[in-house]
Amino acid sequence: MMDEKLLSLSNQVGQTLLKCQYSISTAESCTGGLLSQTITAISGSSAYFMGGVVAYSNPIKEQLLGVNRHTLETLGAVSGQTAQEMADGVRRRLQTEISLSTTGIAGPTGATETKPVGLVYLGISLPERTWTFECNFSGDRLQVMRASVVEILERLLGLLQ
Repeated sequence: MMDEKLLSLSNQVGQTLLKCQYSISTAESCTGGLLSQTITAISGSSAYFMGGVVAYSNPIKEQLLGVNRHTLETLGAVSGQTAQEMADGVRRRLQTEISLSTTGIAGPTGATETKPVGLVYLGISLPERTWTFECNFSGDRLQVMRASVVEILERLLGLLQ
């Protein structure tokens, strides 16, 4: 069930997208579809949400989103460059003005010495530029996923206002 903060943010994003006449798409890894679900929880979101890709595996990131194999092999799936390439790739593929991407380690497994649980990279792609953000969230798997969605929607609103 969607909580009030997520619904409020999603509603604000939707209203802003409608006002700007922008469409949006998503490329998700660590959030597993929660970002798309949050955006589409608002009635009428089909006016701006074109679709999303949940790309959990590296071959899907590469094949569907156009993430460079070299990026995945040298920097890994959990990196700012991968978040950027995911966002750019889904924006091109789905032909939207805006796209959002998430990649990280929600836990409780999957951490390494240099990439702890809660490390998440977010990407926001607009026609003129793509931004990436490194975040370190605490909590369990669902808390990391939720925090990632809140953070990316808040950052998107900040960029659009």
